[in-house]
Amino acid sequence: MSTTIVLFRQDLRLHDHPALTAASQRGAVIPVFVLDDEACGDWPMGGASRWWLKQSLLKLGRSIEQMQGKLVLRKGDTVEVLRELQAASGADAIYFSRQYQPWAAGTEAAINEAFNEIGVSVKRYPGTLLHEPGSVLTGSGTAFKVFTPFWRAALKMPIAAPLPAPAVQWSDAMPVSDELDDWKLDPKQQHGIPDWADGWEAMWEPGEDGAHHALERFLEAPVAHYSEGRDIPAKRYTSRLAPHLKFGEMSPRQVWASAQQRKLSAPQWNGAIDKFLAEIGWREFCYQLIDLFGAMPDRPFKQQFSGFPWDNSVDHLRAWQRGMTGYPIVDAGMRELWQTGFMHNRVRMIVASFLTKHLLVHWIEGERWFWDCLLDADIASNACSWQWVAGSGADAAPYFRIFNPIAQGQKFDPEGDYVKRWCPELAELPKKFLHEPWEAPALTLAGAGVALGENYPHPIVDHKTARQGALDAYEVIKKAG
Repeated sequence: MSTTIVLFRQDLRLHDHPALTAASQRGAVIPVFVLDDEACGDWPMGGASRWWLKQSLLKLGRSIEQMQGKLVLRKGDTVEVLRELQAASGADAIYFSRQYQPWAAGTEAAINEAFNEIGVSVKRYPGTLLHEPGSVLTGSGTAFKVFTPFWRAALKMPIAAPLPAPAVQWSDAMPVSDELDDWKLDPKQQHGIPDWADGWEAMWEPGEDGAHHALERFLEAPVAHYSEGRDIPAKRYTSRLAPHLKFGEMSPRQVWASAQQRKLSAPQWNGAIDKFLAEIGWREFCYQLIDLFGAMPDRPFKQQFSGFPWDNSVDHLRAWQRGMTGYPIVDAGMRELWQTGFMHNRVRMIVASFLTKHLLVHWIEGERWFWDCLLDADIASNACSWQWVAGSGADAAPYFRIFNPIAQGQKFDPEGDYVKRWCPELAELPKKFLHEPWEAPALTLAGAGVALGENYPHPIVDHKTARQGALDAYEVIKKAG
């Protein structure tokens, strides 16, 4: 009987998995996941993502066990691990889902070369995106560098229906697996900070079932408020699907199909659902860009930004990371990130603008911090979004668009509920002063129990001065270019 090794990657699911479906149709299947940090170069998986990976692998392993199989876990060089497993099992094929990280193509080419030499069939399948990179093109056949026309063109292309979970005959010759606990994926084992991920199990439900539960909850009602509510960090009007998509516990085709069904049953929400699907489109756009420019995580897309005069104060970076900048909406976001592995999208833009423009700290420092702390840290979306805010990316916000953290807080957290939750030392301040506590009279501060410089910091920079400093820095590269 033919036997296929199915290499699971960032596609930790059984439904809508083209590689698994194809393998199940030809014979027995050996499901494998390889943790290969070396292949990722400077971007091995961050601490928060490792926590999610462990939970997701546990869930996938249990699902396979319920089908009388066993997920084989190995750590090391992907090609060498596959060589060993193929030799031990006699598998005559290796199937996997195509990935699009800058390092993925090299890994896939190495697998193909190694096994073609010995007559083992190697096939890769789509499944991570709605449209393969290079398939959504301008009328002249070139890649889009602006999101809106990209998404407009993508919406005209057909999207296949998601596949059901296949009936799988698992191989009887299942190789020995590593023990997942031996990989030490928990953040406390990585960072020596025992309370970083405490309580995450109650906040999140990793795994394929958890992905479907999250989507169902979102489409049930919150999506109706998405158009405006996606900017209100104190409300749960966003889907929180990003970590599920990052690990492939749900495919974008499944999200698309469910959203289209919801549009049929609740046509009054079509506009809001389309806004939500445009965020799936942004993810697609980011992968198209990183396929075009693989250095996106490390170098500015717009080369003139290579000479930007960053300040890169270590003290300022540290204050930002700890949520101690003195600007409440920024500090609330950074503390939410640390405590939950998540940050609301509107606040992500605010804190990124503050780091790169108020503090003049290089966007790559923020990108790396998010990479380590975000459960949904995705190499394409993370890099492209940071460069978008910094002004150096494709279709980037104009550099002179500098978010005012005071005005942003007042507009999107008018009652201060978000700030009060994550900066409880400010909870008793009147909302008039909540987003600029330094403007409060001394008696008001004392009455609210706020001692600036003691239990909450003074602003580390002055907004107007910092804004002008950012514009002056931009003038340097404009003149140089």
